[in-house]
Amino acid sequence: MRRTVHAKPSAPGTRRPVRAWLGLALLCLGAASAAAQQVAPPGIPADRFPKPLRPVASIISNQWSSEDTRERVGEAGRVMQLLGIQPGMAVADIGAGSGYYTVRLSQRVGPAGRVFAEDIMPDYLAGLRRRVAAKGLGNVTVALGEAHDPRLPPASVDVALLVHMYHEIDQPFGLLANLLPALRPGGRVAILDADRATSQHGTPPALLECELRAVGYRQVAFHPLEGGAVYLAVFTPPTQPPAPASIVPCRDQGSR
Repeated sequence: MRRTVHAKPSAPGTRRPVRAWLGLALLCLGAASAAAQQVAPPGIPADRFPKPLRPVASIISNQWSSEDTRERVGEAGRVMQLLGIQPGMAVADIGAGSGYYTVRLSQRVGPAGRVFAEDIMPDYLAGLRRRVAAKGLGNVTVALGEAHDPRLPPASVDVALLVHMYHEIDQPFGLLANLLPALRPGGRVAILDADRATSQHGTPPALLECELRAVGYRQVAFHPLEGGAVYLAVFTPPTQPPAPASIVPCRDQGSR
């Protein structure tokens, strides 16, 4: 229930003009818009796609683990090596969060490359934009997406990387279909996740492969990491995605 608050009259000489308050509100709105920009038109609407038949984990943090811990095990370096990330490539960091991969991908692809740091959380993107500006990463574009649509420019990405967040995607079939136009010829989708139930912030590999196959993607590589607790799965896209109504969700027997 909304509560009505009656303001006390201001003391003489302390009352601010309405125009001043309006100007402040517009300034704040402009700052929020600058922190979270959509860089491409919308794709297929979410309601055209079926829902996944398994739990969707909630978003609880803008990072999977501390960056120091991840650096000690060489996580980003190993993943970029396995994916063959080279100078001049364009990579989308889908669900970029605090920017652990964004910063390292920016350094790897160099001035001739491009990194799209995409997330659906405006607060995360505002912090990431500040980090990118502080480090002077001129090859990074911070982009606001939607749960069913990354909102990336057409033919702009060589590799789309989703790190420890696939299980949090509310509409995975929509996201995978709407990601297709952004991939360049020979483009790939790489997903790093934990081998456990989606309700426990992971994705069983068989379920992941099934859900991507439902949208026409084909798994071409699978790399167990951290003793098998984590994996990197790599997929190539279809030439054309299936019609949304023809997509059949996969049932995860371990997530009931």
